[in-house]
This record gives sequence, C-alpha cells and structure tokens, in this order.
Amino acid sequence: MSRPPKTSGERGSSDLGIILGLRQNLPQFMLLVAVNALVGGTLGQERTVLPLLADEVFELDKYTGALTFILAFGLAKAGTNYFAGTLSDRYGRKPVLVAGWLIAIPVPILLIVGPTWSWIVLANVILGISQGLTWSTTVVMKMDLVGPKQRGLAMGFNESAGYLGVAATALATGYIAAEYGLRPGPFLLGAAFIAVGLGLSVFFVRETHHHARVEAAGHVSAHAHAGSLSNREVFTLTSFRDRSLSSISQAGMVNNLNDGLAWGLFPILFATAGLGIERVGILAAVYPAVWGAGQLVTGALSDRIGRKWLIVGGMIVQAIALGMFATGDSFGIWLAAAALLGAGTAMVYPTLLAAIGDVAHPEWRARSVGAYRLWRDGGFAVGALLSGIIADAFGIPTAVAVVAALTAASGIIVAVRMRGDDHR
Repeated sequence: MSRPPKTSGERGSSDLGIILGLRQNLPQFMLLVAVNALVGGTLGQERTVLPLLADEVFELDKYTGALTFILAFGLAKAGTNYFAGTLSDRYGRKPVLVAGWLIAIPVPILLIVGPTWSWIVLANVILGISQGLTWSTTVVMKMDLVGPKQRGLAMGFNESAGYLGVAATALATGYIAAEYGLRPGPFLLGAAFIAVGLGLSVFFVRETHHHARVEAAGHVSAHAHAGSLSNREVFTLTSFRDRSLSSISQAGMVNNLNDGLAWGLFPILFATAGLGIERVGILAAVYPAVWGAGQLVTGALSDRIGRKWLIVGGMIVQAIALGMFATGDSFGIWLAAAALLGAGTAMVYPTLLAAIGDVAHPEWRARSVGAYRLWRDGGFAVGALLSGIIADAFGIPTAVAVVAALTAASGIIVAVRMRGDDHR
C-alpha cells in the first residue's frame, strides 16, 4: 500500500513524534468539524425544497418518479463511499476531501437552471459522489486524530456537525423558498457552502494518514494478519463474515432507508395535509436538528457504556417514531415524532461508526468504513424505491408503517448477532 507524500508542512516530521488524542489535535479536529458542517449544509439545501419542486414545478404524479433523485443520490454516494476509503489509504485523506468539494461545484447550478427532472437527478448523482468523498473522509480523519479512546466522542462531533448543518439549511431554505420561491434562492446558499468548504480544505486542512500509521503500530486486532487484508477480504469481513461488522452494516442500511423515506415523502405528506411551507420546513429541520445535537451526547456515551445496546435502543425508538408519523395527522403529533426520530437516530449514527472503528484494524479501517458506508448509504436508494412503490400502491402512511417494521427488525438483528465486547 503506497503512502501519501508528505507536504511541506510535514517534512522532517517523524511518526514517532505524533500524539493521538482529541486535546492534542484540537485545532485540526475542530476545523474538520466545521468542514463537515458545511458538507451537511450542502446536502441540506435539498431537504425541504426538492420534494416540493418535484410536486409543484415538475408535477410528477407518482411518488416513485419523484423519489428518483434520492435513488440516484443514494447509489452514487454508496458507491463512492466504498472507493473513498481505498483512495484515502492510497493517496492520503486531504486530496480526497478536496476532490469531493471540487466535484460539488456544478450541483447548485444544475438545481437552479435545470429545465427537466433529469437535470435534478443528474445533480443528485454528482452530489452523491461529492458527499461520499467529503463526508467519508472527514469521518476517517477524525478517527485518525483521536485514536481509540475517544472514537465515539469524535464521531458524535462529526455527525452532529454534519446533521446540524443539514437541519439549519433545511430550515433556512424553507423560509427562503416561502419568501422568494423554490428557485434559485435556496440553492444559492448551497453554492456558498461549497465555496467556503473548498477554501478551508485546500488552505487549512492537514493530512492525517500518518496518525493512522502510528495507531496501527500498537494495534492488537482480533483478525489474523489483519494489517495485510486485500480490498475483497475487507469488504467480505465488513459485510458478511464478522458478526459485529455485518450487524453494523445492515443497521446502517436500514437507518438510512428510513431517512430516505423521511427526506422524500414527509414534505409531501405534510403539504398534502394542508401545512404551509414554513411549517413543512420546521418539521423537515427538527428531525436532523435533534439528530445532530443529540450525537454530542450519544457519541461520548457509547465510549462509556458500549455500543451494542445503544444501537438496539436507537433502532427501536426510530421504529416507534415512524409509527407515530404513519398514524398522526397534525402538526403537533408530527413535531413530537420528528423529535423522537431524531433522538433514535442520534443514538445509532455515531455509535455505528465508532463500532466499526473498534473492530477494524487501523491499516484497513478506512476501507472498512467505506464498505460500511456503502451499505449504509445504499439504504437511501432502497428506501426511495421501496417507499415509493408502496406509497404509489397504498399511500404514504402504509409506506411509513412498513419501514417502521423493518427498522424494529433491524434492531432485533443487532441484539441477536452483534458481539457485546468489541468496545474498548
């Protein structure tokens, strides 16, 4: 495995002089938190507006067709997640991060000027590739910096920043759209986020691959010859063979399956019930806001109490919240359900990532994270397709109820299959 070249700021440094830990690497860690908030904001520009754009501007009469943008996004992001880990191991973390921002540049332009729905779908393919590179890389870089003892806390910060960025932007674009229309105003905010994120990544973010090498030198793995696994072996181990890694991967997929449902169908459900766009924006924002803020607590909590039962509990809480969405018919009930769904997702999201880091050897951790994120974000595509087909046939509440049952079943699989002693 080739190593990334040292930058001018790293020449003359020795791996032995590198210290792992949040406090020791705080400035660079917090910079990466800010970068991931911008990554989340770039995604959040679509959260409120795009489902309404499909309904009101492009007049798509079937939910399956309207959700093609999430299907395209999920497939592109899932595939890119897998290769992001391999690329960051081969070329270094920073080049992959910068490439992700460069790829995002056309997205707001396509969303603003696109005359047909196919342009919107294309924008989401590009956005998925960008998000796969940028978000995956910020995850791995934070894991590199903090080492094993504070991994849950690190993932809590990372995912909190990203989804607070999603929430704030979803809320802001709702108000912008209500005041100025669905296009172009909301997407100009996304363009600004891309410009700032690219600038920070080029000029201020530093490479962290050497931190992973330092951790690898003292890592004890449960897997024989763990430091020399091929890409195929890492994928197979993460996806199927290892009880914990495979349990985590399926839970991640189901988690994003229900997020794809929430993204694509909830704004239409709320608007159809007669809620104005400002209230739709509030509901679209509350879920990722609670999700984002909650991770500041749940990530660190998983460092203290372990990963497994936090994941199981989070999946069950999400299932209950989805049941409330399926049976509710008012702003108040949906507001409570959105907060509960965010809380359940906060219990799960950073904990799953931290659990991958617990099991995976540092030498192939980035590839294992990539394989996990392939399955997890493939859930967007599965969720869009499944919920769209069911909603067309039986209505949105039935689609939500089916996804609630799948989410509960996923939590049971984790309870039965995942080992409980991988947390360190």
